[in-house]
Amino acid sequence: MVDVSKWPLLSVLSAQEQAAVRQVYIFGTSANEAIYITHANEVFAFGLNCSGCLGTGDSVSTIVPKKLDFLQGKKVVSLSYGSGPHVLLATEDGQLFAWGHNVYSQLGNNTTSAGLSPALITNNLQSKKVTEVACGSHHSLALTQDGEVVAGYAHCLALTDEGLLYAWGANTYGQLGTRNKSNHLSPVQIMVDKERVVEVAACHSTHTSAAKTQSGKVFVWGQCRGQSMVLPHLTHFTATDDVFACFATPSVMWRLLSVEHDDFMTASEALRKEFDSPETSDLKFSVDGKCIHVHKAVLKIRCEHFRSMFRSQWSEGQQDVIEIGQFSYPVYRSFLQFLYTDT
Repeated sequence: MVDVSKWPLLSVLSAQEQAAVRQVYIFGTSANEAIYITHANEVFAFGLNCSGCLGTGDSVSTIVPKKLDFLQGKKVVSLSYGSGPHVLLATEDGQLFAWGHNVYSQLGNNTTSAGLSPALITNNLQSKKVTEVACGSHHSLALTQDGEVVAGYAHCLALTDEGLLYAWGANTYGQLGTRNKSNHLSPVQIMVDKERVVEVAACHSTHTSAAKTQSGKVFVWGQCRGQSMVLPHLTHFTATDDVFACFATPSVMWRLLSVEHDDFMTASEALRKEFDSPETSDLKFSVDGKCIHVHKAVLKIRCEHFRSMFRSQWSEGQQDVIEIGQFSYPVYRSFLQFLYTDT
């Protein structure tokens, strides 16, 4: 689980408020604004409030979180912001809301007036379900079909449902990943020599791009710590979020960061959890009067000694409880635990 108190802006929240956070988005020119969603699907905002980007109905700064009643009960699936800042938000039922800076009509509401509160955007979106949003510096993208779109300061990335990645726009820092710094007015396919791409990332406050492949490899290109990388480079990261935590200045988020605990476990995590579990074990070792619960299949896979025991006619192989007398409980437990955890 993410420790939200490590983000400087979120340290102003009380322990009770931090515990209620399910998703959070820190943004702004100096990482000085935040929007967060609670486990009860309530949306709150606080911070500097430039151009009314908090959606609180005014442009007054606040360090006390204010509830955005207009979004009450709506499950947020995508959130993005631009330079003004302007903010776009998509809900689980496909609705698109926008507010904040609007000098360039980036809110898509047929005006150039700033939006101080979240407004439902329906222009050209009737009967369409918006699944994802992305904001560039002063432009916006909304996705209504399978795939993924993200926007940088002045460039865009689009991922198709077949895992193909396209880029277009400004390329001053190599952020398109095309081996050069030439701008492109129309989408051009990139990373054609790599495996299927499953996630792309960009942030308007940087000229950096990132992508994650099907096997979990994370690549980065564009402006990285003052250097221009014109080709995707493999990183040691496991998440695209880490790219922006490491390279973005200020440290802002390119997407909603989920704070809730992930119930999914890897195979090694699941195996570790099942050591000495009475609920699933099919064998017990009795040592010094104490029981250690294990699984025959795991022992056979991990240890030649147990593989021979259970394959042959050893008397122990036919028992549900095996008595161990030649080793102490701590020693034998540590041995069995190693078979489950490698530690």
